[in-house]
Amino acid sequence: MADVTSFSEPFQRFAELFARAKGELSRECFPDPNTMSVATVGTDGRPSNRIVLLKAFDERGFVFYTNYEGRKGSELLANPYCALCFHWPPMEIQIRIEGRAEPTSDAEADAYFASRARASQLGAWASDQSRPMTQPGDLERRVAEVAARFEGSSVPRPPHWSGFRVVPDRIEFWRNRASRLHDRTVYEREGDGWRVTALYP
Repeated sequence: MADVTSFSEPFQRFAELFARAKGELSRECFPDPNTMSVATVGTDGRPSNRIVLLKAFDERGFVFYTNYEGRKGSELLANPYCALCFHWPPMEIQIRIEGRAEPTSDAEADAYFASRARASQLGAWASDQSRPMTQPGDLERRVAEVAARFEGSSVPRPPHWSGFRVVPDRIEFWRNRASRLHDRTVYEREGDGWRVTALYP
């Protein structure tokens, strides 16, 4: 890992590590580096966590897409504070991100939805995400109904399906070291810049 003094802000550091993680795929069995956990908090104060895929990132934040009526979508709309976590075991690196989730623009969501496989587009219409299924086969029947509905035409983005951009105010980089003397560096938003601090492991 490059010396922390080389990075006055965290996005370039993330980009370089992310590029390296994608390169590891060609050399060994390695999970998709886009995989990240998303932790949200419900109106009852209870946290929940799940794995999603990072679809874009830049200096504005980290983007993923979901059903806004599912658990994570509805929790983020009610309480936008959330946390992300990447873990790349072959590199012995973990990156923790905390901030606020903001809805992406309709144009961004439309463009990404159009890039998805048709079966995934149909699934976005058919699934009542996070809700109970009444009986076996309900999902398959709903997929068939949606496929018939849009047969011979493109599949538009459902109004309840869109993206979130997590705008970070804290990003921590963790690297494994021998004897659990791990390397930890945290970036915290400070005005228009970032405060960089080394942490004890």
